[in-house]
Amino acid sequence: MPKNATAAITLDRRGLTLAGESLPLLAGAVHYWRHDPAIWEPALRSVRDLGFRLVDVYVPWSVHEVDKDRFDFGHDDPRKDLAAFLSVVEAQGLYAIIRPGPHINAEMTRFGLPERIVWRRACQARSPRGHAVFLPAPPLGFPVPSYASNTFLKQATRFFRVLGELLRPLRYPHGPVVLLQVDNEGALYFRDAIYDQDYHPDALAAYRRFLAKKYGPKASPKATYGIGGASFHALEPPQEMSARSMDDLAWHLDWAELQEHLVTRFLRRAGKRLRKAGLNGLPTSHNIALAEHTSVLGQGSVQRVVDLVGLDYYYLASPASRRVMARRTSELAVRGDAHDRPSFACELAAGFAPFMSPMQLHDNAFTVMTAMAYGLRGYNAYMAVDRDRWVGAPIDQHGRPRPSSAFWKSLNEAVATSGFTSLRRKVPVRIVTPRVAIRLRRVLNAFGPASGAAFAVMGFAASAHCLDDDFGTGQPLASITERFVDAVEAALEAEGVAFAHVGDDDPGACVHEAAWVVVATPAGAVDPDLMEALSAFAQSGGRVTFGPSAPARGPSLRALPDMPAFSYDVLEGPAADRVARGVGELGLPRVRVSPEGLFATVHEDVDGVPRVVFLINPGEAGVDAELSMDGQGEARDLLSGEPVVWGQGRVRSWVPPKAVRMIGLSPAGKGNGG
Repeated sequence: MPKNATAAITLDRRGLTLAGESLPLLAGAVHYWRHDPAIWEPALRSVRDLGFRLVDVYVPWSVHEVDKDRFDFGHDDPRKDLAAFLSVVEAQGLYAIIRPGPHINAEMTRFGLPERIVWRRACQARSPRGHAVFLPAPPLGFPVPSYASNTFLKQATRFFRVLGELLRPLRYPHGPVVLLQVDNEGALYFRDAIYDQDYHPDALAAYRRFLAKKYGPKASPKATYGIGGASFHALEPPQEMSARSMDDLAWHLDWAELQEHLVTRFLRRAGKRLRKAGLNGLPTSHNIALAEHTSVLGQGSVQRVVDLVGLDYYYLASPASRRVMARRTSELAVRGDAHDRPSFACELAAGFAPFMSPMQLHDNAFTVMTAMAYGLRGYNAYMAVDRDRWVGAPIDQHGRPRPSSAFWKSLNEAVATSGFTSLRRKVPVRIVTPRVAIRLRRVLNAFGPASGAAFAVMGFAASAHCLDDDFGTGQPLASITERFVDAVEAALEAEGVAFAHVGDDDPGACVHEAAWVVVATPAGAVDPDLMEALSAFAQSGGRVTFGPSAPARGPSLRALPDMPAFSYDVLEGPAADRVARGVGELGLPRVRVSPEGLFATVHEDVDGVPRVVFLINPGEAGVDAELSMDGQGEARDLLSGEPVVWGQGRVRSWVPPKAVRMIGLSPAGKGNGG
């Protein structure tokens, strides 16, 4: 991870630390340029009164650039006076997260990019035929920039320099700015189908350098892929899925990896330019959009180029949403624990954009509390204050709290009084999905520019949108990992054992404080670095299971000549009995909750004492929940304050439909946990 934070501002799993004082990442988004300056003060006062500690601030390039190299930061239009807005933020005792893009989305036309930029040919991403790549985003589609374009980066740097001059004196401790986000939702502007883009000349040059570095100076396309000539310097990337054998897939998988590299390289370069512009000394972050398990950008690749990785959360309350949030958040949390970073929602819906599915307060509440149940420790309520192109924020466009604000105030108070940011959820089992499985899902997507991420957001499995070619394995290669992971997850849930999902691009997180690591191996593919970590883990007493086949290939699906020798087993058939037996042999703790369809998580203090439990009911009917919990003591709903029954080894509570209860525990003889 980048070593970018100064001694004055540091990150740990609780949040930010400012001069020795911990600051939980409880933020609310406010778009200053969309409001008359007269409402800044009442709006920010309302944000503070709800218990938020930070204000999330997008800085739109297109708003401030009035002509090429001419910017307005309040000289002509007082709505654009960012420095004045930040002075009000500071006066209210709040801190600021600055998000200058260059891409910000923010429901803006062209995602906050100047019109002259998106229509400049040298800035545009390219299709296989060299055409611009359009995003049909409301209210007006536009050609998306190339993450590889040097011209685009140079133009953005001009904006960064002007912004840096303005914000340099406003960094903590001299001002309220404490965190800097680099770009936004780095998913190739949501045109992320693998053969959709980017065939920009700068991307092709990066592709050839990437291959030469990966395979070495003596390698050639002919020797590597069986195509092309003696040098990578003239090799063209694939333009469609043409693989007919396992060996053919390497060329396509490398193209998928290159696209990941283009985004992370841009984040690294943009972050460097922001720091050089005067924003050094601030921890950096980046937010990942929905469905990263099918997209070009994953948590592991981003955490290597910024200090803090966060996720976006926009969900309706449902069983499917609970499952997706459990997967995404458990991964974010175990990575954060492994690297002492907070698990943070850079955007978590408080209201909704008009082109989204309408979200009610109960959807927003279900989302944030389910994410917290699976390990989220901080969030940015997006939006805290209503504005154009947004519906249902807890504070109206005049700065007045709405009835929905009571929920957010209660939630922020619950986080503070329970010491929630310092608690931990033990997850003794890891389910590891290799990056090659995600690349295969992209390569074998059957719907062209309609990417796998779009299908995932709509709730479709890989089998619904991917080719079913087996390439000699006997099972559809694109969906074999998903089926294995689903089976293991269902078996662990039936046993009541806590688990976390994680990618193989972070071997340390895969084994951190784990007892059992289950690794999906499509066609026997496994990462060599992960194998080294698993070898050490197994030798220290951990259990390792591969499935549905034994490890035999690397991430490019080529045979691995050398692998470390260690003890492991292979799960090839039905998972339920094997998982149950493994749970018993390892003596893993169980969280038992009834009735069926209800879910529970337990969060402990540093001494291992349970302090908070979540009861999650994604169903259509309310239920009388019963959770096995040793001991007895006082229990109460941390939002409503209502007492909850805890005795005779049981916690009992009514849980309404599509709702989550956050219950604080004070075990007898253990003191008050909040």
